[in-house]
Amino acid sequence: MFNNNEIEQQVAEFLLQIKAIKLQPNNPFTWASGWKSPIYCDNRVTLSHPSIRTYIRQQLVVSIQEKFGSVGCIAGVATAGIPQGALVAQELGLPFIYVRAKAKEHGTGSLIEGDVTTTTGKRVVVIEDLISTGKSSLQAVDALRSAGFEVAGLAAIFSYGFDVATENFKNASCPFVTLSNYNALIKYAQENQYIADKDVAVLTQWRENPSTWGQVTSS
Repeated sequence: MFNNNEIEQQVAEFLLQIKAIKLQPNNPFTWASGWKSPIYCDNRVTLSHPSIRTYIRQQLVVSIQEKFGSVGCIAGVATAGIPQGALVAQELGLPFIYVRAKAKEHGTGSLIEGDVTTTTGKRVVVIEDLISTGKSSLQAVDALRSAGFEVAGLAAIFSYGFDVATENFKNASCPFVTLSNYNALIKYAQENQYIADKDVAVLTQWRENPSTWGQVTSS
């Protein structure tokens, strides 16, 4: 039986255990976007842990089958969605393609890599490792739709649960499913002493307004 709460907690445990997710409310990270953040997520780390890698692959497959039904192709989003997508495609016995962040500037100038001629038109599920605002994920969705694919939806390992992401996916008419999320992570982290109780308020404040959190304001 598919138990979403149990899976959310298990994935949160794995990600914290192997430090794929790090929580540092008192020593925040700086993202590429310039945002200050008390959390850093790098799900590529899961690939180095076979038992966790297997669990994630299996649960992504179950999630896809539960949420999207029958599909004809799996598409990874470069770069971190590529290995996860290939693992899922192998498990399902389906063709695999991936979408670049931008078209190649040489050769064929491809934006979508793989045997597009035989997969175009198929019902595809997009695989990501992580959803923040959803912008890069939905760029891949747009590229696939423009190439003639029917995008059933997107599956990812983890989501920060930003309202803007939910709105972006809704506006793009692209349903999505994730194995775990920020709320489940903070709950597990608090219950298992990865963070102190006093840190929960800080972590909650960040999620509510991540673009301005931690900025120094002049008086």
